[in-house]
Amino acid sequence: MIEARFLTKSFRDKKRGEIFAARDVSFRVEPGQIYGLLGANGAGKTTTLRMLATLLKPTTGAATIAGHDVVTASTQARAQLGFLAASTALYGRLTAREMITYFGELNGMTSAAIRARIKVLADELDMHEFLDRRCDKFSTGMKQKTSIARTLIHDPAVMIFDEPTLGLDVMTARSIVKFVRDCKARGKTVVYSTHVMSEVEKLCDVIGIIHGGRLLAEGTLAQLREKTGEQDIEEAFIKIVGMEDAK
Repeated sequence: MIEARFLTKSFRDKKRGEIFAARDVSFRVEPGQIYGLLGANGAGKTTTLRMLATLLKPTTGAATIAGHDVVTASTQARAQLGFLAASTALYGRLTAREMITYFGELNGMTSAAIRARIKVLADELDMHEFLDRRCDKFSTGMKQKTSIARTLIHDPAVMIFDEPTLGLDVMTARSIVKFVRDCKARGKTVVYSTHVMSEVEKLCDVIGIIHGGRLLAEGTLAQLREKTGEQDIEEAFIKIVGMEDAK
């Protein structure tokens, strides 16, 4: 399970004073559930996810990953977590297999366990064709599949996806969306951050709309439609954000 309680991250600026990238963000995600964090660029999505992934320390507030506090028990939290961002880089001189193996070793896996797990992931992500090619020769889609495989090598219970289909072609994006859906079917706890409305409709059980660092609304797609009177999720999003801006 993932639980965020009033997560806040602020930074000091000499001219503007204290700036809040995320403010009092609270939500909860259960096993077998996909929570969609929906927001425009700069809304606070990535900052929130980086706090959950132990990459940023909250200014105030708290969060737990599978029962482990992200600050006081960050090592235990990371052991249960897979975090994938669109900006994740690869070591170009390594093959995909070497890259995935390296991260398996970092997670304390045995060689036999790594080999077996790579076989499973290569099947699921259709990676066999390029598994032994160097990463610096990859297309964007190949790179993203390799990043997903290295994220999942230790079979974490909790998955965080931050804009995973950004810059991908239609077919590769579809395969990534299918893979995320499969994670849910296997009982994993998933947070999925995006600004692609169609992905939200296809994947998410609960949607949180974040804007200006604040979580403005939360609910199922049906609940958000009822709240706004809009059937189209994009129009519902615009209405919720617009009401906040009007204040």
